[in-house]
Amino acid sequence: MIKTQIQVPEELFRDLRSFAKAREWSLAETFRRGAELLLEVYDGNPQDSPWMPPVSAKVGWKGLGPEQLRELVLQDADPNLAAP
Repeated sequence: MIKTQIQVPEELFRDLRSFAKAREWSLAETFRRGAELLLEVYDGNPQDSPWMPPVSAKVGWKGLGPEQLRELVLQDADPNLAAP
């Protein structure tokens, strides 16, 4: 067995600790079972195509070009911060 250290967000840690406590598991057992489940569920061979982020129809900027997006970001920027 190999000992390792990981970092997880506080909310996830609290949820996992509650999950483990309800089942009378250690956190280590919980993480091991989670890792085993990931290996069972996901194919060992990544897809040949490059990874692409998920697409959402609700992002609200559909059809805007790079300059339009930049202007919208600058409009929403904190005025106390220096502009790029």
